[in-house]
Amino acid sequence: MPQSTTAASRTSSPYWPSHLSPHLSLPATNLFYNAEVSAARYPDKPFIVFYDTPVTFAQFKDEAERVAGYLQTECGVKAGDRVLLYMQNSPQWVIAYYGILRANAVVVPVNPMNLTDELAHYVEDSGATTAFVAQDLYPRIASLVGAGEGQGLRHLLVATYSDYLKNEPFSTPPEFVSAPRHVQGPGVAHWADVLAAGCTPGALTAGPDDLCVMPYTSGTTGKPKGCMHTHRSVMSTAVGGCVWFGNTQDAVQLSVLPLFHVTGMQGGMNSPIYNGSTIVILPRWDRDAAARAIEHYRITCWQSISTMVVDFLSNPRVGEYDLSSLSAMRGGGATMPDAVVKKLRDLTGLEFVEGYGMSETMAATHINPPQHPKAQCLGIPVFDVDARIVDPITFEEVPEGEAGELIMSAPQVMQGYWGNPKATSEAFIERDGKRFLRTGDLVRRDADGYYFMTDRLKRMINASGYKVWPAEVEALMYRHPAIKEVCIIGAQDPKRGETVKAVVVLDPKQVGSVSEAEIVAWAHENMAAYKAPRIVQFVEALPKSGSGKILWRKLQEEEAAAR
Repeated sequence: MPQSTTAASRTSSPYWPSHLSPHLSLPATNLFYNAEVSAARYPDKPFIVFYDTPVTFAQFKDEAERVAGYLQTECGVKAGDRVLLYMQNSPQWVIAYYGILRANAVVVPVNPMNLTDELAHYVEDSGATTAFVAQDLYPRIASLVGAGEGQGLRHLLVATYSDYLKNEPFSTPPEFVSAPRHVQGPGVAHWADVLAAGCTPGALTAGPDDLCVMPYTSGTTGKPKGCMHTHRSVMSTAVGGCVWFGNTQDAVQLSVLPLFHVTGMQGGMNSPIYNGSTIVILPRWDRDAAARAIEHYRITCWQSISTMVVDFLSNPRVGEYDLSSLSAMRGGGATMPDAVVKKLRDLTGLEFVEGYGMSETMAATHINPPQHPKAQCLGIPVFDVDARIVDPITFEEVPEGEAGELIMSAPQVMQGYWGNPKATSEAFIERDGKRFLRTGDLVRRDADGYYFMTDRLKRMINASGYKVWPAEVEALMYRHPAIKEVCIIGAQDPKRGETVKAVVVLDPKQVGSVSEAEIVAWAHENMAAYKAPRIVQFVEALPKSGSGKILWRKLQEEEAAAR
C-alpha cells in the first residue's frame, strides 16, 4: 500500500541542512528597522553599487527617510495608503521602496513593461494617488494624473537614473540610464527636489502585522490581483533566504532580476539589507553586462531564473570572462534543463540551486538544500512550511509519488487578494484547523522529501486519452543541441482531439541547419510517441513576463485563435 504524504509531508527531508532548525524565529519589527540596523552597523559600507557609483548604508537610510518625509508632508500619504513604484532596477527603486515603508505606507511594485491601460488598473484597484516613476516610463503614466475617469493619481515623483551616475563607470550604461533629466508635467516632482526638500518623517508606527507590499499576480486568468503581504510575511523569506544560504555581510549580490518581482525583491534587495551585504544593480538583463559585472565587482552570489542562465551560457564570449568569484547560483521560474546544468557546472564548478515560490508567498516556500540539490526539482519545504499534495477535486492527500495539487500553510503566505474577497475565498481551503493556499500547481514528492513540478493544474494536453504534461516534454526537448528555448502547447487534432505542438527558438548558430520536420523526427526517437510533438513551429523569440517566465498561456490562446 503506497505511503500517504500525510505523515511524510510533516517530516523534514533526510537532506534538511543539519545545522539548521526547522523553525525560524522572525523579527517582530517593521521591515524598515532592518535598514536602520545595517546603517548603524555598516554606515560607510556600500549597500548599492550602480555603474561604479556607491550608495552607502548610511546614505541609503538618510535618503529613504527624506523620501518618507516628502510623501507625508507634500503628498499627504497616510499610514496604510498604497503607493505605486514603477521603474527599472535602480538605486531610486530601492530607496523609494524603503521610503514608502518609512512613511508607514504600502508598496505597490509595478512591472516596468506595463503600458497605460494596464497601469490604469493598478491605480484604480489599489486606490493609489501617488506614484514613483522613472523618466523613461513617464509618458505611459502621465495621462493617469487627474480626477477624471480612468485617472486618480495626483503626485508623480519622477526619478532620473543618471542622478546616480556620479563616478566614471567601468561599463557603458544603456542610453536610457545615462539620459539627463527632461520631464515636466502636472503633478511632477523630481527626485533630486524631493531629497533637497529635506522633509522629516513622522513616527514609524507600522508593525509586523500591518500591510507592507502588494505585488500583483501576472493576470493570466483575468485582471491582476494584489497579494496582501505584511511586514512579517516579507520578513519570513527575507530572513529565511539569508539563513538557508548562509549569506554574510561580505557577500556581493548581482541584482539583475526585476525588483518588482518577489524573487528579485527578496533575494536582490530585502535579504541583503537584512544581513548588510552589497548589491550590484543592473537596470535590465544583458548577458555581457552581467558577465562584466561578475568579473569587475567580484560577485559572489547571483540569483537568476532559468531563462537568464540559458541566455548567459549561450553567449559565445562567456568563456572570456573571469567568473571565479561566484560561489553560489540559485533561482527558479522554470526547471533548469539537464544540458544547461551540465554546461554551468563545467564552466563554473557550481550547481544551480533551484527553488519554488509565488507572488502569493513572497518568494520561496521550497528550496533545494545547497549541499544536496536535485536537478529539475523545486526543493524541500523551508522553515515552518506545511506543504501537502492533494487531489484537486476532493482535497484528500494523495499517495507518495503521485501527482496532486500543492497546498501550503506557512508564515510567508499572503493575507489574501486586495479588495477581492471572492478570489481570496477561492484561493484558500481549511485543513486540520489551518488555512492552506491552493497553488494551482501539480507536483509530486519523492521518498527523500523533494518536490517536483508536474505542471500547472489546467495545463495538460489530452492526446487520444493520454495525459501529456508539457513541462516533461519541454525538459526532453532541451536535450536537442539546436534548441535554445521551447514551449509546449496543445493544438487541435481531428483524430486525437488534441496533439502536442512545440514552439521552438533555435540556437542562433543552428538556424538553417535543422528543419521543423527533423525536430519532429528527433522527438519521436527520444520520447514516448504520445508525448512527442507532431507539430513544430520555429519562432525568433518566446513571449515572456517581466520576470522572465515564458508565457505559455499566451501561446496557447494564440494557437486556439488561429484554429
